[in-house]
Amino acid sequence: MSGTRSQRLFVAVLPPGPAADELAGAVAALHRLPGAMDLRWTAREGWHYTLAFLGNVDEELLPALYTRLERAAHRTEPFPLRIRGGGRFDGRVLWAGAEGGLGTLRLLAERAAAAARRSGIPMEKHQRHTPHLTLARSRAQADLAPYTAALEDFDGTPWEVGEIGLVRSDLPVDGVPGEQPRYRVVRAWPLGG
Repeated sequence: MSGTRSQRLFVAVLPPGPAADELAGAVAALHRLPGAMDLRWTAREGWHYTLAFLGNVDEELLPALYTRLERAAHRTEPFPLRIRGGGRFDGRVLWAGAEGGLGTLRLLAERAAAAARRSGIPMEKHQRHTPHLTLARSRAQADLAPYTAALEDFDGTPWEVGEIGLVRSDLPVDGVPGEQPRYRVVRAWPLGG
């Protein structure tokens, strides 16, 4: 449809300030490892656990999406979570992991994806949800083993996940060194009844 506007959106759990502070200390040490300058590090403001990536969503679908995400949040009780350890995907993505109510986190991811589908948003086939918070990316295959080893003993303070957020992602401007995606929470819904 011409004239229809869209937003690039995802549903996420955002770590609270104190949890991000702890992780920032661990990440600062990673910046001193060999090869760290070759990685594109994510900004702390962008740290999140993605539940469902929705892509470009037509604004006309937002009212239904809001209603269904509110329902998904309402049906899910608050649960404990903490940032724990780290890992990598294909030598291109370095991430921090999660520990705690992972079963509830995965259920919430399934509910968020179902809410999107029922709102008319085409979703890719859901694969097993691997809770991760992206820390850095590499344009080429990189040896991320030293970074995951350095994160192995990281064990953040637990917190209670009490809400989900619908986050808008504005992609970085091409050709601007150091430019990063900008994230803004569009709406948030509390968990539980």
